[in-house]
Amino acid sequence: MFTQVEKTPAQTEQMSETRLIRYVDALREAFEEEMARDPKVFLFGLDVDDHKGIQGSTIGLQEKFGKDRVFCTPLSEDAMTGVAIGAAIAGYRPIHVHIRMDFMLLCMNQLVNMAAKSHYMYNGQVKVPLVVRTMIGRSWGQGGQHSQALHSMFMHVPGLKVVAPANAHDAKGCMISAIRDNNPVIFIEHRLLYSTEGYVPTKSYEVPLGKARILTEGTDITIVAVSHMVMEALRAKKHLESVGINAEVIDPITLWPLDMETIMQSVKKTGKLLMVDNAWLTCGASSEILTRAMEMCQEEDISIPSLARMGFAPTTCPTTKPLENLFYPDARSIAVKAYQMTQGKKAKTWEPPVSANTEIDAFKGPF
Repeated sequence: MFTQVEKTPAQTEQMSETRLIRYVDALREAFEEEMARDPKVFLFGLDVDDHKGIQGSTIGLQEKFGKDRVFCTPLSEDAMTGVAIGAAIAGYRPIHVHIRMDFMLLCMNQLVNMAAKSHYMYNGQVKVPLVVRTMIGRSWGQGGQHSQALHSMFMHVPGLKVVAPANAHDAKGCMISAIRDNNPVIFIEHRLLYSTEGYVPTKSYEVPLGKARILTEGTDITIVAVSHMVMEALRAKKHLESVGINAEVIDPITLWPLDMETIMQSVKKTGKLLMVDNAWLTCGASSEILTRAMEMCQEEDISIPSLARMGFAPTTCPTTKPLENLFYPDARSIAVKAYQMTQGKKAKTWEPPVSANTEIDAFKGPF
C-alpha cells in the first residue's frame, strides 16, 4: 500500500535492520534512547508511573532511570507546565505528558505567553527545548471533554511546533527530533494509533520536522489527511481503486511548520485537493492548507484546483457509537467525497460496499 522510493545502499542496510512494532512501543523506545543518550532529558506528567504507563509508552522507564527523571505530577496543568518551561530554560529537556489534549486549555497562558515567546522576548538568549505530549481521539465514550483535537490553536502561535505522526516509524523519529529541538514542540498522539504497527529501524534516527510524506502516489486526486485520518484516507484509497480512481495520499506529519511545497507538487499533478482533518473545520488546519493552496496557485498564475475539506461535524463530540459514526469522517465517507470531486456533480451516486476489504499494510519506509 505505501509507496516505496529508490534507496541508497546505506538506506537499504538500515531498512534491513527493522522490525514490526506498535506505535506506542516506538514512542517508548524514543524516550528510552534519548534519556540514555542525554541525562538532561526527563519525563513527567499525570500517571506516567502508573501500571499502564500511558497506554504502555512509559512502562519500565522509572525503573531504569529513577524517580528523579520519570515521575507523576499533581493534577495541576498550569503549575506543572510552568515547571516544565522553567526546567527547559534552565538547560534541561523535559517531556511533559498531558494525558488528554482537552486539559491543555488549563495551561494556555504558560504555553502561549511563556513557552512560545521566551526565545523572542529575550532576543534569542533563551531556549525552551520542551516536548508536550498530548493524547487525542475518539472511542470509549470519551465525548465532549476527552475527544477534542485542538492542534489548530497551537498552529496559530509563533514559536510553537506542532507534530501529529500517523505511524510507528514517524512517531519514534519525530519524537527524537522533538526532544533534540531547541523549541517547544506540541506532540499529538491519537489513541487509535497506539496499537497500529509499523516497521521501525533498530538504530536511533530522526524524522525531520516540517517535512510531509507522500504515502501513496496517484494521479486523480490529492488527499491530505491529519493524524488518524491518514489511516482512513489510505482505506478510502482502496475503495476508490475499485472504481478506477487513483488517489495520492499525503501525511503532513508536522502541522507547523507546514510543508506546502510537497502538497502543491501533488496538487499541480492531480488538479484536485481533498483535505481531511481530525478536528473541526472552522479556522482549522483544513482552512489553512486550502487557503495556502489557493494563494500559491495565484502567485504562480496557475488554475485554482478543485478544493474540498472534511472534518468533525459542527457540534460537540458525541459519546455514542452511532453518533460517532456520523460525527467523524471515515474511509467510506472520504471515498464518496473524492469520487464526487473526480467524477463531477452529474456523476451517478456511488458508495463503497460496507463489506469491502480495506486492510492496509504496515508502514515500511522510506527510511
